[in-house]
Amino acid sequence: MKDLSFFISIATFVILLGFITYNGVKSSPEGDKISDDGVAIDEIRGEDAQQLIAVSVDVPKNFSFAGEDVPLKDPDVLERFDKELQINTYLHSNTLFLIKRANRWLPQIDSILEKNGIPADFKYVPLIESALINDVSPKAAVGFWQILKTSGSELGLEITNNVDERYDPVKSTIAACKYLKQAKGKLKTWTLAAASYNRGMSGIGRSLEDQHVSSYYDLYLNDETSRYVFRIFAIKEIIEHPQKYGFKIFSEHLYKREKLRYILVSESIKDLVAFSQKNGINYKLLKRHNPWLREQSLNVKKGKIYRIAVPVDI
Repeated sequence: MKDLSFFISIATFVILLGFITYNGVKSSPEGDKISDDGVAIDEIRGEDAQQLIAVSVDVPKNFSFAGEDVPLKDPDVLERFDKELQINTYLHSNTLFLIKRANRWLPQIDSILEKNGIPADFKYVPLIESALINDVSPKAAVGFWQILKTSGSELGLEITNNVDERYDPVKSTIAACKYLKQAKGKLKTWTLAAASYNRGMSGIGRSLEDQHVSSYYDLYLNDETSRYVFRIFAIKEIIEHPQKYGFKIFSEHLYKREKLRYILVSESIKDLVAFSQKNGINYKLLKRHNPWLREQSLNVKKGKIYRIAVPVDI
């Protein structure tokens, strides 16, 4: 009896499993798998895809960066782009916050790039460098553009214990423009210039020479630099087409550019806390809009003028 009961239980389980499978996923006359709501699973995209655990997203058939076509017919190039697109699509909260911050900062960065003759697509570089957060990397790279101290000084930024302009989104973007212009002049393409922002101009130049190629897509590189440009591509694609990749963000949830007024300072300020209160704000707000101020005082050399941002309508 015990053996018979066991086999009856197994048979019942198999029948139930078959019933659930039949009702959960059916087939169309053409043989396509059909979901409960009658939609072919192969056709599920965008918002519907987010109801499932994970659905692979489509790689664009044609794609360009800074006016340069990406050779997606090359299987290696296609797979590298596909990898970064899938990863960033399913980072969910991280990518969602990138989209929110991008609404606040990208128009400002875009304007600076345009004034300096840099293609608009480079505005996506600080998104993968810092997620638009004024942070410090383990290698001591700082700010939106993750600039090292030696590089920042060479690019004209003031970097002291008192003032560090790498934390200034505007001035650091101008510095990045200087670098990218130099890189384009040396390496000949914007794609290679983008890769050099991760590896350095000399590093990319040596690799091109050693491997006897002229294209980023033909280079064998370390994993980080090999992925770097494709991460830019992925973020560009998602930011420009968020709903295509399952991100529905209401306009009122996007971070907006805040209204500011500027105070020109030509003399040292001993107490920035008192300065903040005198100008109708607190020290936290002063630091939020002037992260380049690194101490609670500001030393101003003769002939130097600083521009301090103060929020209005708070």
